[in-house]
Amino acid sequence: MGKQKYKTGTFVRLELADGSFGYGRLLESPYVAFYNHRTTNPDFDLDGIASKPVLFKIAVNLLALNAWEFIGWRTLEEHLTQPLVQFRQDVGDFRRCTIFDTAGNKRAAEPQECVGLERAAIWEQDTVEERLLDAFLGRPNAAEEHLKVRLS
Repeated sequence: MGKQKYKTGTFVRLELADGSFGYGRLLESPYVAFYNHRTTNPDFDLDGIASKPVLFKIAVNLLALNAWEFIGWRTLEEHLTQPLVQFRQDVGDFRRCTIFDTAGNKRAAEPQECVGLERAAIWEQDTVEERLLDAFLGRPNAAEEHLKVRLS
């Protein structure tokens, strides 16, 4: 399919460091959902890819899309159109957190409420690919660990 403008619902294939492939789906810009789907040969079965669970949804530097292959498009399923919920944490006072979503809602929160949420961050191509491969290999990801909420 080659390169194209950013379009929600587009599937992307990422070649990972070990030569395997991971798959993502463009959400509302700049967010991308990444599937729990890894192959040794390029997969073009969009329905098969879409049927896999989503590992994570993160904001991605749109320049990363230049390195990934666009392999097709489908209308987003309902679960991928829901607002993404993230958090911010004050650098000076870690007890000050904000939970917000892509629909424009936001509120003050305790750090404990942010456990399990993604920190607001823009991920670069290499860190996305590392995080995906680490998830497939069941090992902790340094960037993801660094971005987790600070509780003390």
